[in-house]
Amino acid sequence: MAITTTDPMLGRLVDGRYEIVARVARGGMATVYRATDRRLDREVAVKVMHPHLADGVDGAAFVSRFRREARAAARLTHPGVVAVYDQGVDGDTSYLAMEYVPGTNLRRELHTSGALTLDRALDVVAQVLAALAAAHRKGLVHRDVKPENVLVVGDDAVPGGTAQDDAPGGTPPGTRVKVADFGLARAVTEVTTTTTGTVLGTVAYLAPEVITSGTCDARTDVYAVGVLAYELVTGTLPYAGETPIQVAFHHVHEDLPAPSALVDWLPAEVDALVASFAARDAERRPPDAGAALAAVEAL
Repeated sequence: MAITTTDPMLGRLVDGRYEIVARVARGGMATVYRATDRRLDREVAVKVMHPHLADGVDGAAFVSRFRREARAAARLTHPGVVAVYDQGVDGDTSYLAMEYVPGTNLRRELHTSGALTLDRALDVVAQVLAALAAAHRKGLVHRDVKPENVLVVGDDAVPGGTAQDDAPGGTPPGTRVKVADFGLARAVTEVTTTTTGTVLGTVAYLAPEVITSGTCDARTDVYAVGVLAYELVTGTLPYAGETPIQVAFHHVHEDLPAPSALVDWLPAEVDALVASFAARDAERRPPDAGAALAAVEAL
């Protein structure tokens, strides 16, 4: 006999303002819902933190950091960044209200179509770096750059569809991307690292210094973009199929393999760009996303 599980958030009115309409996605930190802002009569995305993050003696520390980082993210205004409108706590529910972006994300694009064409891959990387550069200028580091946090908005995207319904060959021309989750990763990382000693993040994109010492700055984001660029042009991660501890070992002790080792027609300049962004020594990387963006534009 089949058992039907209903999400208790569906239909709920959060903080007396946000009516939850549908669940969009679920990740390691939070669940995202499409909602209606009754006060302003507009569609928004509401990201609800998983309750366990605010449990226990350190719950207050998480909520405090979450609020502080949400305020910082809300001050970041850039067309390539998912806008944060509001944050709050409703009972045991910590939430962010954000711009609702119809379409898909880079992870689904890669799963559906594999590697992007080189020009589209470089265009997407440039857009991601432009968004990160705006954050770095304000002293805000993302800490969790990965395909799941890069939302793809095609010109023909509609709610419930994807930006690639009519583009089997890769991300369609004119596609814009927006980077999501500024601030959230920092809030969760701080409380998790402080209380458990655990490094939080998707290990496939973590810079060596994060793994070895937990330190993080703008160059950490640049490293993650280097891994992202590798994935976009090859269609796979550099250490796919291995355990997290094995992946972490590779990042700390080995240089990232050249993309042309998998895609032999890729020019040496692309190999050099990826190697520069994903250098194990942070001092050898571009100092921030603005400098990295200049390198992509020169290429």
